[in-house]
Amino acid sequence: MALSRLLLLCMVASEMWDAETKPIDFVCNRAARRAMNIVAELQSALKDCNDSMTLSTPVQLPCTELHVASWESKSHQERRGDISASLRLLIEGVKVMRALGQPGCGALLLQRLEHNINNYLLILTHLQLSQGPVENPELSCVPGSTKSLSTVLLNYNRLISGKLERFMIKLEDRCTPL
Repeated sequence: MALSRLLLLCMVASEMWDAETKPIDFVCNRAARRAMNIVAELQSALKDCNDSMTLSTPVQLPCTELHVASWESKSHQERRGDISASLRLLIEGVKVMRALGQPGCGALLLQRLEHNINNYLLILTHLQLSQGPVENPELSCVPGSTKSLSTVLLNYNRLISGKLERFMIKLEDRCTPL
C-alpha cells in the first residue's frame, strides 16, 4: 500500500511539473487534471485521523454552484476570475487553520490541501487567454462556511470537478491534435 502511494505521488509530481510549467498542457491532458485532483486521497486520509474532522474555526467555502446558462455566457476571463476567487477564498481559510495549529494528521492534510490549491491557482494565473478586458476575480456567490474538514474537501472537489473542469473543456479547442 505504501509503495503504491509513493508511486502515485511520483506520478502526480511528474504530471505536476508539466502542468505548472505549461498550463496549456494541463488544459490538453485530462489524465493530468484527474491526477492533480487529490481530494479523494485526502478524504481517505481524513478517515484515518478522526481527531481532525472538526476545525477550530469556520472556513469559508468556495463557490461551487454552476448555473449552466449564466456560466456559458461568461468570457474566459470571467470564468477564470470566478474560479480563482473561489480558490483564493478557500486557501486563505486553510492558511488560517494551519496557523492556528491543527493537531496531528489534520495539519498534514491542510498543508497538502494548501499546496494543491496553490498549484491550481498557478495554472490559472499563467494560462494564456485570448485578448480581452482583464477581469477582477469575483465570487459568484455568497460563501458559506463550515468547521468540517470533510465538507471543505467535498466543496473543493465540486469546484475542481465542476467549474474548473468545465472551463478546461471549453479551452480544449486550443489543443493541437497529435
